[in-house]
Amino acid sequence: MLLVIDVGNTNTVLGVYDGDELLRHWRLQTHQGRTSDEHGIFLRQLFELSGLAAGDVDRAIISCVVPPMERLLKEMIRVYFSCEPLVVGDSATADLPVLYDDPSLVGADRIVNAVAARDIFDTAIIVVDFGTATTFDAISHRGEYLGGAICPGITISSEALFHAASKLPRVELAKPSSVIGRNPVESIQAGLLYGYIGQIREVVTRMKKELEGPVKVVGTGGLATFFADESDILDEVDDFLTLRGLRLLYENQG
Repeated sequence: MLLVIDVGNTNTVLGVYDGDELLRHWRLQTHQGRTSDEHGIFLRQLFELSGLAAGDVDRAIISCVVPPMERLLKEMIRVYFSCEPLVVGDSATADLPVLYDDPSLVGADRIVNAVAARDIFDTAIIVVDFGTATTFDAISHRGEYLGGAICPGITISSEALFHAASKLPRVELAKPSSVIGRNPVESIQAGLLYGYIGQIREVVTRMKKELEGPVKVVGTGGLATFFADESDILDEVDDFLTLRGLRLLYENQG
């Protein structure tokens, strides 16, 4: 079995593949304070609770944008799963032309998402990843990673508002009853949700104008479904796009 791990700034998503079948997946809080042993014991417990045999894992691949976590997880996999993991950008590279000024500065998760999206669509693609930051990645119809845009995620925006404006409350991300809020909570929810949808639509619209031919827009990340339900910007939502990309990357390594 193949263990795939995508480490983000807020969440870490893990999956186990048997061939191209995703047997199980987990979304956990990224925790830099844990030791490699703590990560290993915790993950082995998840396997046991899911009815999976950790000993059946013989391959692993990691995508990580939190440098301290990379060393811990590599050590954990060696000790608790007895295999040598590949790391995106290091021992695992994508067969994808990257036209960034400095390709080494592109986040590993963004390349992985591009690989997965390209496997799904044979057109130009925009991938919108709703994470700690919201990232927009453009892939040409020739399969080239062109670059993209980065903006604060909606959770960051909400927290910044709470901390910077002393009279405004911290709110749950939810759809308000009206865009015209009748109280501070609904007003903030309306501003966050519909303002964010407007931001996404504007970036996607401008990217489409710069891409040739038909363009597909794919959403992924923890809040992708929420925004897909509230707008028609996304053509498809794939919660497991990054995990799929990690599997494809592993399979394409020599």
